[in-house]
Parts: sequence; structure tokens; C-alpha cells
Amino acid sequence: MYILGDIGNSETKVVLVNSKNRIIKRINFQTKKINNELLKSKFNSLIKNFTKIEKVLFCSVVPQSYKLIKNFILRNLKKKCYEVKELKLKSLINIKVNYKQVGSDRLTNAISLLNNKDNFIILDFGTATTFDVVVKKNYKGGIIAPGIQISLNTLSDKATLIPKIDLKQIKKVIGIDTNSAVRSGFFWGYAGLIDNIINLIKKETGKPFKLVITGGFSDLFKNSIKTKVVLSKDITIKGLIKISKLIK
Repeated sequence: MYILGDIGNSETKVVLVNSKNRIIKRINFQTKKINNELLKSKFNSLIKNFTKIEKVLFCSVVPQSYKLIKNFILRNLKKKCYEVKELKLKSLINIKVNYKQVGSDRLTNAISLLNNKDNFIILDFGTATTFDVVVKKNYKGGIIAPGIQISLNTLSDKATLIPKIDLKQIKKVIGIDTNSAVRSGFFWGYAGLIDNIINLIKKETGKPFKLVITGGFSDLFKNSIKTKVVLSKDITIKGLIKISKLIK
């Protein structure tokens, strides 16, 4: 059994995976709420009835939270916990950017898709909206745009007369009240941003790409994007499974 996890700015996702790479259990919790009591409760639930944990691997963009989890696992499970950048990722992927600055989650997502023939754009609707460009086995870099939920929250926090709204798919562009106008601005605004960035990537590289989308708003935008999309909600876990082979 392996414990694999993704520590994001908003949410931490942890899974238990068997020797056939099948997900047996999942737990999710808010990253900002991580403490020893929470970890004890969550991990007891995760590994209940499973005593033999062979490997523990995380990708993390929140160093302090990873440190808490790493120490907890070492203390309570007596297992060494790895973060993906502690391993030799360059044996799996050619990284053409500043290695220290690119997020572990983004490299993990790229590794999950690697093959020798296809090029990918990975669109992740997370705390930030990110685009990652993978050409065969080369990670070329990407784009970081403002996250949709953060932008929605900021607008309502800063503009007194704009309420918090739930974003949903709409057909009309012109709003008839504040809520529908904000929904239109965000839905069609981000749809346009996405299509434009994809087109610019294709123009700059001169290459064809497959588009893979993931993250919280992927279901909402999958039908509005002009490029054919593949939805992959477990892309990060699939990447962690591949990377875990580096742990001996």
C-alpha cells in the first residue's frame, strides 16, 4: 500500500493506493486547518485495516503544511515521507524552466501524461488558474492566471454592492441584474481567457496539442472551451503513482 497526497493552497487530498495502482480510499481536508489532531483523525480513517504502508509521497505547494504531515507520518507511521522534488524527477521528464520555482503539482501533472509522441496543455482550475505546456517528454513552462474563486471572493469583498455568488454555466452574455452580470463576466470572461491563451500557445510553439483539464471548475467550463478537452480529475494522483516508482 502507498499513501499519496497533494497539498494545495486550499485543499489537501490524500489517497491509499494498492500494488495494482488502484485507489482504495480517499480523504480530503482544508490545508489551513492542518494540525496533529486533524491528521490523527484523518490518517486513522485512511489506513484503518491496512497496516503495511510501503511508500509515502506528496506533492506540495505549502511547505509548512508538508512539514507537519511529514513529521506526523514519521512519528506515527514510522515511515519516511517524500516530496516529489526530493526525488530525481529529471530521470522522468526534461524540465526546461527554473526548477526551484515551478510548482510540484504542475510537474506531477505533466509527468502523469508523458509519452514520446503527444503534446499536452494542462489546464488546472485551482487556487490559481494554470496552464502547463508539455511537448513529448519536455516540460516547457506555462501560464498562471488569477484563480476563479479567489477573483469572485475579492470582487464581492471589495465592492460593497456585489454579493457573493455561485458561478454556473450560462447561455446569455448580457446580464439583467447584478448577479447575472457578474456571472456573465466571470463565465464568458474566463472562457475567452482560456481560448485565447490556448491559441497563443499553439501560435508560439507551432505545434498541435491535446488539452487536459482538471480542478474545481473543470466541469463548468468543459463544454465552453473551443478546443476538444479531456477531463482528468485524478491527474495528480496518476502522476504521483508514476513518480513513486523512484522511491526504492
